[in-house]
Amino acid sequence: MIPLKDENPTTSKPVVTVLLILVCVVVYFGFQQQGDQTEFTYRRAAVPCEVVTGSPMTADEIESGDCTRRDSTDPVFPDKGVIAALVTSIFLHGSVLHLAGNMLYLWVFGNNIEDRMGKPLYLVFYLVAGVMATFAHIALDPGSTVPLVGASGAIAGVMGTYLVLFPRVRIRSLIMFFLIMFRDIEARWLLGIWFVMQFFTGQESGVAWAAHVGGFAFGVVVGLLWRARGGPASGFRPRGYVEPTPYR
Repeated sequence: MIPLKDENPTTSKPVVTVLLILVCVVVYFGFQQQGDQTEFTYRRAAVPCEVVTGSPMTADEIESGDCTRRDSTDPVFPDKGVIAALVTSIFLHGSVLHLAGNMLYLWVFGNNIEDRMGKPLYLVFYLVAGVMATFAHIALDPGSTVPLVGASGAIAGVMGTYLVLFPRVRIRSLIMFFLIMFRDIEARWLLGIWFVMQFFTGQESGVAWAAHVGGFAFGVVVGLLWRARGGPASGFRPRGYVEPTPYR
């Protein structure tokens, strides 16, 4: 199921969401596609092994895929900011399809969370969700020497909060299951199915499914805390809705 649009109007322009999309697009086409993509990725993406040890990998570790093979040689990228890479990874992608899919999900779900949280807080939430998603991936495989790229962990956080705040909003979705069809599905079903599927399709396809699960869980917690502040669970109003005049 691929979400295409939701029936959930906003009260402000999604400036931050649009900027996040633009940054990801510019980084991919303007930087990642120039020169050696492998070198670019290893230099700027988060790698579980490096985060755990606190230092960039050596050539032996990269070639062997063994994080414990720390020898006397210098790191391949000694100036790499291992901690900073936790953030820069969020803006890197592995392919055009990877980029397009992530940006579609961000556009569908991000504008309403931005509208609800406000722009500065939404940006902070997005980045923290991405970092928390990366930590979830690292917790599952701390010795991995494979770089982690993609905004999907951060977007999963957005989706988790959307599930809590707007569970009954209907989302026009493209469903491909024997037949191709368009259906309006409530967010609670669409996102719930998406979450469960991560435990199956993610493990088989080599996708960093733990990052998706971790980001989504973080978003759900943030959504519950946000709702517990005293605000309504959902500010959604159908198109054409007219606020009733108070009785006097």
